[in-house]
Amino acid sequence: MEILSCKFTTGQLIHHLRFDYRGVVIDVDATFQGTEEWYNQVAKSRPPKDKPWYHVLVDGSSHSTYVAERHLEIDPTGQPIQHPLLDHFFQSFENGRYIQMLN
Repeated sequence: MEILSCKFTTGQLIHHLRFDYRGVVIDVDATFQGTEEWYNQVAKSRPPKDKPWYHVLVDGSSHSTYVAERHLEIDPTGQPIQHPLLDHFFQSFENGRYIQMLN
């Protein structure tokens, strides 16, 4: 069985290539974990389901999104984002990335 490697990790800042928004990764799925109905309605470009997908808090918004890896790149700004749920996932922002809460 092939081990998938993910380009991005929790706390990393990303930039969406198609929709030009910044965000922070809050969770990673090694493969698509959504429903077939959601994929057919939302994933219009048909990104691969067998590659990593990311849960992302969107900068300047109050929502999160689910994004295929091929649509993301590292955020070049390295600047913090604005989102009301940041404190639920992260304890601080250091050296251009968010640090997860300690359990």
